[in-house]
Amino acid sequence: MARRGKTAARQAVKVCAAALAAFGAASCPARADWRDEIGTFRIGVVAEPGGGNTVPGLARLTEAYANALGMKVEFVVARDYAALIEAQASGRVQYAVYSALAYATASERCGCVEPLVAPVDADGAVGIRSILVTRDGRLPDLAAMASHRIAIAPAGNVGGALLPLAALSAEGVKIAQDSPFLVRAASATAAETMLSGDEADGLFGWEPAGADGQYAHSDGTVARLKAAGIPGASLRVLWTSGLLRYGPHAVRSDLDPEAKRRLTVFLTNLKSQTPDVYDLLESTHPGGFAPAASKDYATALAIVRREAAGQE
Repeated sequence: MARRGKTAARQAVKVCAAALAAFGAASCPARADWRDEIGTFRIGVVAEPGGGNTVPGLARLTEAYANALGMKVEFVVARDYAALIEAQASGRVQYAVYSALAYATASERCGCVEPLVAPVDADGAVGIRSILVTRDGRLPDLAAMASHRIAIAPAGNVGGALLPLAALSAEGVKIAQDSPFLVRAASATAAETMLSGDEADGLFGWEPAGADGQYAHSDGTVARLKAAGIPGASLRVLWTSGLLRYGPHAVRSDLDPEAKRRLTVFLTNLKSQTPDVYDLLESTHPGGFAPAASKDYATALAIVRREAAGQE
């Protein structure tokens, strides 16, 4: 009898434990979905010149992103890239559309962003490279720059000034904004005119480039010089920089992986599946979006760091 009593007691304890476990499981809420944690997914863009806070095709874009993510989406218009960077660094927006240098600046600012995709040109170009071009053998090679006149675009011009200065400095070439052999032009077009005439022996310009490093000659400085009447046979490219990829669509690094996956799939298929939405989102580079990674913006980071060092 005593043995039966102990057995019954043990069974009662097991039943009670099972009931408590079941009650506990039922009363404990499941882990919150990432959509619930975010609430409203905010996408940051920079205002177009003269456009105020308007976003062309806002309703169509909002609907497309909302369908891709399965949640409420809101666009936030920043007055400039500095404001957009601050908004993403502080977490007020989860997603931002950047230029290459703005993305690099955001990465330096907080280390909390990562690129998802970047646009591609119709001819396959994914960015630009800076070039040093001469005509009629006026400049024999890169090493001879110091004894010749090299036309350079205004200080803020990316392909014709910022990129070549940063890239050449990284290669150990002695060059600075105020190097005496540099002839500063009022514009990129003015720099080309200097080489067309007798005011310069060489010119820092740019060319579109594909992911494989090959030039896409449909645009850029060489194409413009040819269009201005300079025979192609007289032009020679003496140096090329590393690739500066077109600016990315970037998210905060702490965004849920499923959200990143959904956005990447949505964006890389956007051109083929809903070209009208793509055209609203990207009007400059018509070739679609391709996946991007942080390493693709090493050149942009070098420019940003060089500029920051020069201002200290």
